[in-house]
Amino acid sequence: MAYETILFDKKDGVATITLNRPNQLNAFTAKMHEELRAALGEIAKDGEIRAVLLTGSGRGFCAGQDLQEVKPSDVGAGRDLAQRLDRNYNRLIRAVRGLEKPVLAAVNGVAAGAGANLALACDIALAARSASFIQAFARIGLVPDSGGSYTLPRKIGQARAAALFMLGDSVSAEQAEAWGMIWKCVDDAALATEAQSMAARLAAAPTKSLGLIKRLLNASATNTLDQQLDLERDLQRIAGGSEDYREGVTAFREKRKPAFKGR
Repeated sequence: MAYETILFDKKDGVATITLNRPNQLNAFTAKMHEELRAALGEIAKDGEIRAVLLTGSGRGFCAGQDLQEVKPSDVGAGRDLAQRLDRNYNRLIRAVRGLEKPVLAAVNGVAAGAGANLALACDIALAARSASFIQAFARIGLVPDSGGSYTLPRKIGQARAAALFMLGDSVSAEQAEAWGMIWKCVDDAALATEAQSMAARLAAAPTKSLGLIKRLLNASATNTLDQQLDLERDLQRIAGGSEDYREGVTAFREKRKPAFKGR
């Protein structure tokens, strides 16, 4: 399909999604949600796509909900934001977490509100040194959504998450790396190259294995140790039957680099 609010490109096993409303810092609209769902659906069905790179155009990654799209009549007593969350944001986060392919975020600028939490929902996040993360919800009288209240405390701890949610302070990319919120902070000029290189590396990896690793991580937060051990056993059975496992062992024995096919 033709997209209006995102750019979508497929090359060498990598699907690149670029949020493309630069004049609005790539803030979410209903149309953008619709297009993101369509792109992620296409990626899930395309066996040639083995990794996803998500970034933003212009000087921002994503500023969260575009409040210009929120009508005055939609604000106040009797207005239910839950429908918007179920229809758009919750579906987006579930799609990212449920996609059994690695999703890499390249945070090129400010990531605020749901935009910050979308980055946190990705499997790996890189950020430009000038980027920042803001849990902006309390600034307008709301609570964190888009999975932020789940992912952020698990990444940086309850005390830091509570302060960021309640105070709405900005966190620099360098601080985000130091706290374990993201994988790495890189110089602005190096972000695109670093992200493309990492996406290519992920696309060349054993895709089924990475998808199963993602399943393990999704379950680990709520499973008991016994449940997680059982899940590891069950998923290892699946991984052990893959072509990539056979290739990995063969390459090790032959002292060469494996050529994984993602199967």
